[in-house]
Amino acid sequence: MVTRQQLEIAARGVTLNATLELPGGASALVLLVHGCGENHGGERNREVAAVLRRAGIATLLLDLLTPEEEDSDRHMGHLRFNVGLFARRIVRATEYLLSGGDACTASLGYFGSGTGAAAALIAAAQQDECVSAVVARGGRPDLAGAYLELVTAPSLLIVGERDAHVLEINREAYARMRCTRELAVIPRASHHFEEPGTLAMASELAVAWFLSLLGAANARPLRDEVRAQLPPA
Repeated sequence: MVTRQQLEIAARGVTLNATLELPGGASALVLLVHGCGENHGGERNREVAAVLRRAGIATLLLDLLTPEEEDSDRHMGHLRFNVGLFARRIVRATEYLLSGGDACTASLGYFGSGTGAAAALIAAAQQDECVSAVVARGGRPDLAGAYLELVTAPSLLIVGERDAHVLEINREAYARMRCTRELAVIPRASHHFEEPGTLAMASELAVAWFLSLLGAANARPLRDEVRAQLPPA
């Protein structure tokens, strides 16, 4: 059974919408964010969240902008790369989670896509005692700047094989990072993982990463049969 709650999280004069879903007995929670201005980014994160919950991991889907800010950004594009703002809001949501309720005792991980990946890495660097794992899918870790070297949580970077520019960015970020990390390249996948089976493979890798690091009861390493399908990073 999954308990679902719609949350409103106060963050420096605005109210952020979030959806918390708690499978029975969950001992780990993943906060998911996506980059603004990305087509269907939120929809794909919801698909990933569903896979996480089937593995017994609770999820918090967080909107990094208010509806008014989203509408403004669609016209002006002035917020979609403001990863500092996004990171502050992730930190605020984390503080909210840790302040009480069923989620406060769970091991915590971050999942970010697009510019949301950079924000998740910044927030993880700022809260190294709280965050146990990070996954970035199709992300822009370069936008995290100097925070990349400060991330201590084990981090998995997932990139599509056909997303050449972002793949190079992630290779450079991987080389700069000092934490335990892996770079997984999904065959045939482009930036938005629209090709059949590619999002499912990325989701499976993310689930395995979180299960192995968040202390979940059914923890396992990255599955060998999934790893075998990946080309060299």
